[in-house]
Order: sequence, then structure tokens, then C-alpha cells
Amino acid sequence: MEFIKCHGSGNDFILIDATKYADVSKAEWCDFARKACCRTSGIGSDGLLLLVRHDDGVYGMDMLNPDGTYAEMCGNGIRCVARLAAEQGYDTRGVLRSGGRDYAIGEVEHIDGEPAFSVDIPIRLWSKDFAFYAEGEEFVAKRIEALDADLEFTALNLGNPHIVAEVEEISLEHLTRLGERVLELKELFPNGVNVSFYECRSEKEIFVATYERGAGLTLSCGTAMTASATAVALRGRVVAGERIEVRNRGGRVFCTTRLGKEIVTRLEGNASFEWRGVARYECGEFSFERR
Repeated sequence: MEFIKCHGSGNDFILIDATKYADVSKAEWCDFARKACCRTSGIGSDGLLLLVRHDDGVYGMDMLNPDGTYAEMCGNGIRCVARLAAEQGYDTRGVLRSGGRDYAIGEVEHIDGEPAFSVDIPIRLWSKDFAFYAEGEEFVAKRIEALDADLEFTALNLGNPHIVAEVEEISLEHLTRLGERVLELKELFPNGVNVSFYECRSEKEIFVATYERGAGLTLSCGTAMTASATAVALRGRVVAGERIEVRNRGGRVFCTTRLGKEIVTRLEGNASFEWRGVARYECGEFSFERR
């Protein structure tokens, strides 16, 4: 299978046009992801991205974590999938589907000299992923005592679940402890959750770090950057409707949050293709070579 090693804001992926490999089963893709994403014996990446076409003709993204589990959404990954679809000449009609939801996508001006794309992400204030508050309520800047008695979290669903907390200074050790602690709190997070800290550095810039569900501490997470940007708008830390810069250890994106009856945050960032190769997978055996 031909693949592209790519990244969005330092979040690196293995990208495959899976429309060409329809005979590969979901179980095989899961095993392939575990082997290919391994940084010691595989290609090494934060996840596997598959460009797919659904039965109704809509193109979309399947994203698999390094542990072989499926993720509902990946903000950095979907931009890379959008670029591949555009280069392949596929008529996406400005939409890509991920996790059963359709997302509006578009090509924007280059960012940091690289091709860039946008994705409009609808934000929900509650989902079944959150068992620590009731449907119809919202959880903005509140404490989750069982997780951390001092921090104030905002819970948001962007297709995948996030909790984000504002801190004076990010501690990766503290963040890792909370990310691991979530696994013990099934009664609160039945499907796990992505945990992020963010620093407000100005009225138009924040810095984010994330412990990703199924991946651990990563350099970058697009939906976490979007969730953090949404949280600062909900808390009035930035002006809603204004484009802000969101940085992390991997790079940067730009976010614009529209508040109202529906909350939508536009995520804009690079979709960088680094190198290409060929992977071979047969009877569970994996190998690859660069081209």
C-alpha cells in the first residue's frame, strides 16, 4: 500500500488512500495501525489516517490511534485527508465525514509556507461521554473533584470528548498524571477523554498541551487546540468571532469561535506532506520502505 508520512501542526500521521484498498478489513486496519504507528519497529506516528468513501458517496476520514482503536475525529488529521482528496481530484463537495458527522472543509492561504486547510467543527456542551453532569447542562470552568480538586475544567464534545483546564504554567508531568487517572474513572468518563491544559498568553494567543485518549502525551492535537480555543471564548478570555493563534509544542493553528444557539469553531492549519513510501502487510507481518 502506498502511504504518505504527513503532519498537521507537528501531529504526525501515516496517510493512506483507502479507497484503493477496499478489501482490507477493519480488524486488519487496527492491527496495521498498531504495527505501523510503532516508533521502534514501525514507521512511527501519532496515528493512521484513511481516506475513505462511504456507501452514499461521501468522502471521509477514518482515524486510528497507535493502539489500534478508532477515534471519532482528528482536527489535524482531517486537514491532511482534505489535501490528499484535493490532490487526487476527488469531488468532496467541501465536506468530509468522520465519526458519523459531516464537517465543512476548505482550502485556505498557506500557513508557515505549507498548504493549509480549514475545518468547521460543531461543538456540543454535553454528550454521553460525560457522566459527571446531566444532559441539558453545561460544564464550563468547574471542578471535577475525583480528578483534580483544584483545577477548573470545561467539558466539550467535538465529535470526540475533551476536558480542558486553564493553568498559569503547563506541567507535562501533572497533565500525564491526569491523563492516566482518567482511565481509572470509568464511572465519570465511560469512553475515556482527551485532557488538555492551556495558558492564555494574550487576548489573541493561547498555548496548549494534551494527553490524548489512545495515544498519550503528544506534540499536538487539533481537536484539543480547538476545544481550548472554544473554552477561552466561552469564558470571555478572548472576543468570540475573532481569529486567535493557538500554539503547542508541535506548531500552531488559528481558531475562530462563533457563539450562539449553535457553537462552531473554525480550525485552520497546515497539511504538510513529508515523504512517501510503500507498506506491506500480509498475515500480520508488516514492513515498509521509503520512496
